[in-house]
Amino acid sequence: MLYVGCDAHKRYSVFAVMDDRGPVGVPVKVDHDLGLFRHYLSCLPEGTGIAIETNGPWYWMVDEIEQAGHNPVLAHAGKAKLMMGQINKTDKLDARGLALMLRNGTLPKVWIPPGELRDQRELPRLRMALVGIRTGLKNRIQATLAKYGIRIEESSDLFGKAGREALARRLGELPPQTRVSVEAELRLLDQVEEQIGLSEKRIKEVVAETPAIKLLMSLPGVGVILGIVIAMEIGDVERFGGAEQLASYAGTVPRVRSSGGKTYYGKSRPDVNRYLKWAFMEAANVIASHPRWWAGRHVGRLYLRLRERKGHGKAVGAVARHLAEAAYWMLKNKEAYREPRAQTPTSSTREETRLPHES
Repeated sequence: MLYVGCDAHKRYSVFAVMDDRGPVGVPVKVDHDLGLFRHYLSCLPEGTGIAIETNGPWYWMVDEIEQAGHNPVLAHAGKAKLMMGQINKTDKLDARGLALMLRNGTLPKVWIPPGELRDQRELPRLRMALVGIRTGLKNRIQATLAKYGIRIEESSDLFGKAGREALARRLGELPPQTRVSVEAELRLLDQVEEQIGLSEKRIKEVVAETPAIKLLMSLPGVGVILGIVIAMEIGDVERFGGAEQLASYAGTVPRVRSSGGKTYYGKSRPDVNRYLKWAFMEAANVIASHPRWWAGRHVGRLYLRLRERKGHGKAVGAVARHLAEAAYWMLKNKEAYREPRAQTPTSSTREETRLPHES
């Protein structure tokens, strides 16, 4: 039986082959030409396992590997590098390291979403990118107005209909070139808003409202779009060993350093699913933006209590973690969100964390 490691780059990949006795031949460099790539795959025995890292152009490569009748295995790039423990780094060493871990059963595997899901994920990810651009434009406009002491008090929403009308009346107070810049940013903002609307329409047309999405929409702060994002990014909930694993994957769990009886909590790891993190943080911010609406709910009480003690940022993070853990149990048990039962904290750092499945 053969085990293949693939160190993928933008323009080429290096393949290393092993069997149960050790390396087979020498590593081979294959340019990313479809004909050459397919020819190399055709030379391998059908059903060969091929390990490839997540930080390369793996989408099309996984498709080609599957179509050639082989078994792609996606490896967590960061963990794989640590486990190899190599002093030197070359493409050949990396490829052989992946093949060796695949042979030994120690490869840190990552779930490969089905091709259709990988394709559909691009729609909500596009929307997220557009929302980021919209936020940047709004921040620039507000910062410019603040530089010149212009306050729009006619409306609570500067970018709503009434706010835009009031802003148009005040643009003449800006210096000429600054005014031209703000007007250009407003035109771009309108274009981005239009594209966001079109992307949302496309998402609703293409993505079927599955039972999982309907369940997730019962989470506080989660609507149709966020429900779709969360469902798509989680995929098969059975791939997670528990609620804490999903919360960690979603970037809602802080890094912990404990030594000499002292424990420090830092930021979440960088190697998380940033789309899933965005979705849970967005839902948490919906709750934080209107705390009175949620005052009688667990999420509202959790946010207000922690905001008073630890500030807005940590309070939002705690709510996001609660939503992530709740999402796991909802999908696992196929149940809609239910209010947790109140629980007395067992320490100064433990809050009400009883989840729907424990009610």
